[in-house]
This record gives sequence, structure tokens and C-alpha cells, in this order.
Amino acid sequence: MCRLTCLSILLLIPAAVSFQTSSKKSVHITCSKFNSAITPIKSTSTSLQSTVDETATDTTTKTKNTWFPIRPADALSPSNDYNSLVNSAYLRHILVETEEMADLVMDLYLNGGKSEGDDNAAQSSYERTDGDVFSRLATDVSTCPFTREDSGEIGWVDNPSNNREKSDLNDVYADILSSEAIEDLFSRRVKGGDVIKVEGKDGWHLIRVDDLFIKLVGDTDTTADGSKNRINKVRPKLKGSGQIPLSPVFQKIGTDADIIDSNDGIDNDDEQSKMIYSVPNAKHYQILTSGCQMNVADSERIMGVLEGELGLKALDAINTADPTLITTSNKKSKNKKKPTPDILLLNTCTIRDHAEQKVYDALGPYTAMKRAGKPLAIVVAGCVAQQEGEALLRRFPEIDLVLGPQYIPWLGELLVEVGKGSQLCMTESMIWSEKGGIGAIDKDSSREKDGDWMTPIKRGHSVRAWVNVIYGCNEHCTYCVVPSVRGVEQSRSMEAILQECLQLAASGYKEVTLLGQNIDAYGRDMIPKRTFADLLHYLNDNLPPNTISRIRYVTSHPRYFSERVIDAVANLDKVCECFHMPFQAGDDEVLRGMRRGYTFDSYMKIIQKIRAKAPDASICGDVIVGFPGETEEAFQRTLDLMEEVKFDNLNTFAYSPRPNTEAANWENQIPPEVQSERLQRVQALAAKHALERSERYVGKVIEVLVEDRNPKNGGEVMGRTRQGRQVFFEGDIDELKGELVNVEITEARTWSLVGGSIQD
Repeated sequence: MCRLTCLSILLLIPAAVSFQTSSKKSVHITCSKFNSAITPIKSTSTSLQSTVDETATDTTTKTKNTWFPIRPADALSPSNDYNSLVNSAYLRHILVETEEMADLVMDLYLNGGKSEGDDNAAQSSYERTDGDVFSRLATDVSTCPFTREDSGEIGWVDNPSNNREKSDLNDVYADILSSEAIEDLFSRRVKGGDVIKVEGKDGWHLIRVDDLFIKLVGDTDTTADGSKNRINKVRPKLKGSGQIPLSPVFQKIGTDADIIDSNDGIDNDDEQSKMIYSVPNAKHYQILTSGCQMNVADSERIMGVLEGELGLKALDAINTADPTLITTSNKKSKNKKKPTPDILLLNTCTIRDHAEQKVYDALGPYTAMKRAGKPLAIVVAGCVAQQEGEALLRRFPEIDLVLGPQYIPWLGELLVEVGKGSQLCMTESMIWSEKGGIGAIDKDSSREKDGDWMTPIKRGHSVRAWVNVIYGCNEHCTYCVVPSVRGVEQSRSMEAILQECLQLAASGYKEVTLLGQNIDAYGRDMIPKRTFADLLHYLNDNLPPNTISRIRYVTSHPRYFSERVIDAVANLDKVCECFHMPFQAGDDEVLRGMRRGYTFDSYMKIIQKIRAKAPDASICGDVIVGFPGETEEAFQRTLDLMEEVKFDNLNTFAYSPRPNTEAANWENQIPPEVQSERLQRVQALAAKHALERSERYVGKVIEVLVEDRNPKNGGEVMGRTRQGRQVFFEGDIDELKGELVNVEITEARTWSLVGGSIQD
């Protein structure tokens, strides 16, 4: 049967079949042990195409390497394996008669509702305002009488290898999915965003996993032997003070007590009703953040949990630990106490030298509070937490929770354990879940969209927002600590990313920056595989007009960079003409030592393709000087590359040895004074090039998105061009914030521009 005939049959199915629909919006399915064949669909989308020289492989391996797996479930430890973690999965499905039809439906789904080879075919039938083509196809094509009118929604399906005692309940819903199919679905160790093709008794299913329900903490005393996770339910007295460590009480509403007191920090009954947790004896939290954009985004998610699920309020923003918080008097008011937090959270960074000591210094004032008897929950999160793990608890027994970045969705659940008097270290490998196990099943077994259970987020800005699209990094750069502290790559589903962006659009945001340590690797861990270019097209096509007008992203890796991404940046109206392409060094031998996977020449080929297709785009980068073994001649190649590219902006770093990295143990370290001298030369050249790139705007009228008031001049506003250049001009921030304004550039500065608005 030809493809066109199959497609025609598919489109006729809804009119030809009479369905009896179920009145139940969402069903909760459990299942029993069985075996059946599941075949994953191969993606029809273009896989990541490297534009780098394939011969630039590592030949300087100094130690035996254990490479990261592509599938996140393969990275889980035996003590924290998939079946012990994953309680259930939230599923949708499409049922069709033949495997060929299933393949055609998959093609439509992967192509955003368009048939292969025709940009317009079927678009009018399958486009949705929320971009969920799968649900629309389920409504239009599926032959399942129980789920078709509910957009293919099945609901929560229990993992039979996690919860066998409920398997007898599966018979009630056997007409939707057989126990054989469910058994093998979980044997694939699926995660959110995966779509699996399964043969059933009535035809072929395409099953999409929307999310996973993961239960971290049970009724047992501690975690399994060999796990990095630790739960100490009995805590000794603190040395020197004799105090038992105290923290606020955190209770899960409706489960931890017959009567739950209201949160002290919430006066409004309606707001109180939205809380998942009660914290009756606490009001305030304080979060201290250091590090990259990923840490900033993580802190926004953490604040969302603390405010949106626990009802706490933030103390005034403080960027560094403030010892005066423990002061109980001052000269003006001897008896007036300064406010202190009930929860302190340090979100830490380990990319720079001495990062651990900075954390220790910041903890000092707050551990003193705890030794003095204050009920205070101390949480250390981020990369230092992941790196140091249980060692932090030994050094600072006052700490209540060491939280690896991958456990943020479970923060509320873990704080409940802290409130019971436990001390926890959660740094073991984890599989990503949009909402984890926090109240989702207990509160509601159905949802309208993939965004409904996302961890709440308190945004740090009202115009632009960070949106995580992929977590972790699978690279093995010999200088970099990120893979060991951020874990393996885990892509979020395109639907979940879009739902977050749609929520931002509804709230008035105008710009999103997509985040990933290695964003060009997006989708390679999914079934079927997707690409970052797919994601850019998907978002650009499905964001409503006159809402979010700018999409940015960081950070690319030259090894995985694709021409399709260049085409997307050049042609998609919402994607900004800005490339962040770290090169790190210009010398091929140094690049091999770094294990970067490309050369000077292959990097320049990428730049040439960008210049040819997007000539007005900005190009930004990162560079490291003083890497072990870098000679003066090798360093000169870095300067040569800078001269050829002329970066709009360049982040410059002197190499510093980091824990658990190969290069830290090499003997050919560069003296600090040499590193410093080279760094100064790089920074001087970067500033020269940045000014040259700024000068190209003088005399032009440029579109600027207004973000803030100029902090140095209250009569001016600050915004950015599509290429990311800061622009200052006279204006009223109350009138212009969030607006796109045409500005004529009159002055070029090294890192910014000055101009005046052009009246319409």
C-alpha cells in the first residue's frame, strides 16, 4: 500500500468508526508481569550532524575513561535503579489497525502535523494552539473507544516491577492496554517525552510518556547499600553546644497529620488552599546563588517550590552570606532583632577554584544560629553539593539536606523528612521528572497539559526568562567538572518545554533563553531521537503571535553543531541571530588535550557557514588560557583564532584544576603568573574586537527589547538588540518595559551601545 493511500485511510478513520466513550477523564492503570515485543520508532528527523573534522579525536588519554551512556536510565546505579525509583508513568496513546499506519502517524507527529515532503499538507488538520500534535492525532485518528475523545489520555499506569501488589486491578482497564504491553513499556525504562510503538491485541499503539512519578523516600530507615544517598533519621547532638539540631516542621497536607496547621506566612485562605505542604512555624527563606545561568534557573525553581508549595516568603535579596543576620541588637535599637531565615539554601558553583571554601565561609553564620538553638533548615544545593556529597555533612553536621541539582523537583518531599528530624544527602544519579513525586497522584490524577505539574518557578525578571531544555552533559573534557556534578544528558519533552513557554507568554514575557550545558545534544537521549533544530522549529511555529518574540539559547558545542541550527537562526523569525560557540583554545594539540573533538580549521568552517547564512549574527565564545602544556606558540594560535573570528563577546578564563578532572593531575601545569599575563592579553584583544563589532551599529536603526532602567541613570532605559548587545537610551521604564523600540545608534562602546528612540 502506498504512503498516500495509507494517509488517506488514516484521515477517513474518524468518520468511519462509531465510538463509545468513557466518561472518566483519566484512569489509573496497574499491571502484572508479562512479555511482549515493543519496537521503538526510528526518528524520521535529521539526526545531529557534526560539522567538525572527524579526525580530531583524542589521542592523549591519560587515564582509562568510562564513557557516559546516552539513555539516562543506563546511568542509574544498582542501588538506585529504574524499577526501584519509577512508581508509574502518565501515558497517552494512539491506536491504529496496522503497523504501517502507526509509522505514518509517527511521521505526522515528528513533522509537527505535516506530511513528509509537503510543508502545507495536513497542517490545517493537525495544528493546535498548544502545539500538542500527538493529542490532536489521538482525537482524529485513534480507534480506541475509551480514550479518543480525551485526546488519547490514559492516565497514571503503574510500573509492574515497582508495585506488584496492585497488579490485579489491571483487569478493569484491560481493554485499553494489555498487561503485556505495559510490562514491556516499562522494560524499555522510558522517560518523559519518549514515544514507543507497541503491538496490541486490537492493532498498534503509539504510546507517549508525558511524565514519571518517582517516590524517593519510603518508610524504611535509610537508602540502599552502596548508594550515595543517605538518610540519617537519628541525629546526634552538635559538638560544642550539646544541642539537638532543630528545623521547622514540614508537613504534607492531608497525609502527615489529621489536623494541619496553616502556614504562618500566608494570610489568604485561597492561597493557603493551593499549598501542597504546611510549614506552621516558619515564614521566611533565604537563597544565596552563585555560578552560571543554569544555577540561576535552578534557584528560580527552588524559590518556586518554597513559595508556591510551602507558602514561604523571601527575605530581602542578599547576594552573599551576611554575618550580621545573627546580630540581635544594634546601636539604634538595642532590643530590635534583625529578620533571620527559617530556611537557608545555598545554591553553589564549583567551576572556579576555591569554590568549596567559599561555601564553607558562607555557612559559618548560619551554623552558629543552629548551634545556638534556632530551628533553621540548612540546605546546600548545586554543584558543590553534588561534588562533596556526604563529606559536607561530616564537616558541617548542622546541614540538614545536601541536594544535588537533579533532586530539585523533590525538594518539598525531602523537607518533610527534614521536618521529622532527618538529615539527608541526595546526590545519586536520578532520572528526570517534570514534577517527580510531589503530590501529583495524591492531589489529582488528571491534567490538561504537560505544564500542569511542572515545579513552580519564581522568575527573576518580568520580560525575559530562562527555560531549561536539557540537563547534564555527556562530554569528557579533561578540564571540566560539569559532567560529574550535573549528571548525564536528559532532554525534556518538546511538549513540556512549549507548555512552559506558553505559560510565560500568557504572563507577558517577551523573550526566553533556552538552557543546556550542551544544548546541541538535545534529543539524542529520547525515543525516537530529536534534534535541537527540531525544537527551534517547534517553538517558533507554536508560540502565538504578539507574545514571545525572541528565542535565545546557550550553550553550543562545536562537535555537535548542525547546519540545521544555522538555518533555523537565519530563517526563523523568533530565533535571535546570536551564536554562543565556545572554542576554549586555538591550538590543535591543546584542543586534543582538552578532548574537545574539533580543530582550529573545523571550528573556522562553522564560523564561515554562519557568516554566509546569517551575516549580521553575533558570535560569542569562551576561552581558557594556561591549560596544562600550553606553550607560547600554542597560545598564539588562540590569538590567531580570535583575530579571524572577531567575537562580539568573549568569556575569558584562566585554567584552574578542578576535583575529579583528568587535567588536574597532569604534571605540566602552567605557572599562575604566566596564566595571568596570557589572560590579560586575551582580554585586551577581546575588548578591541568587541568595540569593532559595536561600531558596525552606529548610524543604524535597531530593534531593542526594553528590559530595565539604567542603574546609573534613572532617566535612561536599558534593552538588548536581537544580537544581544546592550543599548542605553532616554525613556520612561514604566512605559517602555517589555516593549520593542526602534533606536538609532549614536555611540559605540566596548560592550554596549547608546542611542535615541525613533518615534513612529
